[in-house]
Amino acid sequence: MRVLIDPRRPASPGSRVTAADLVDLYAPARHRRWVRSNMVTTLDGSATGADGTSGSVNTPADHRVFAVLRDHADAVLVGAGTVRDEGYTRVPPTRRSPVPAALVVVTRSGRVPEGLRTPTEGRGAGLLVTCASAGDAALSRARSVLGEESVLVCGDDEVDLPEALDRLAERGLRHVLVEGGPSLLGTALAAGVVDEMALTTAPVVVGGDFPRIVGGPALAVPDGVALRPHLLLEESGTLLGLWRVRR
Repeated sequence: MRVLIDPRRPASPGSRVTAADLVDLYAPARHRRWVRSNMVTTLDGSATGADGTSGSVNTPADHRVFAVLRDHADAVLVGAGTVRDEGYTRVPPTRRSPVPAALVVVTRSGRVPEGLRTPTEGRGAGLLVTCASAGDAALSRARSVLGEESVLVCGDDEVDLPEALDRLAERGLRHVLVEGGPSLLGTALAAGVVDEMALTTAPVVVGGDFPRIVGGPALAVPDGVALRPHLLLEESGTLLGLWRVRR
């Protein structure tokens, strides 16, 4: 893996990246809450392969960065639909991070997806973020499965992501990794809570009518959300970038 762009070290283009370098390059901001998304796309803009999952367009370089991003995260935030479609389970511990990140599932309905039911301890415990419109019955069922403290009701008719992130931060979950799907990322960008986007571009074209990495309605800001390049790496045609949201 080699560096193409690193604004912090302008003399670095072409230099090789070690495993230790990778950990340093992807370190989040240390002294405040930091929300980072991570998505993969094909060259023709698809967020999935022909099987409808992002896993079918991942590359070895993407897998390594994916592991580093999770190691840096206190919590992995994901939509309930993606948990079902991608076969999510609780975030496992790694060699570098023996205490795994919490899996935090966002769902308007309040239903607990199967991937959140596997019991774990500590920071890896699962949390459900929902809203009041889920109804008392759904909330009661969710609390019976996960426990009272693991169900966060944020917002009335829709999930209030800024409130949810504030409540996660109160629990010490300050570095949050948004892993999708496209609808959740679109909602997070519209709410202005994303600080940085990690994006892998896989060297493949799939055609077809597949989703993009951001779904939902057009973002209600002039010309979309502006970003600036913070890092760009390359390995065997795979491009791996970090893009900072301009405030």
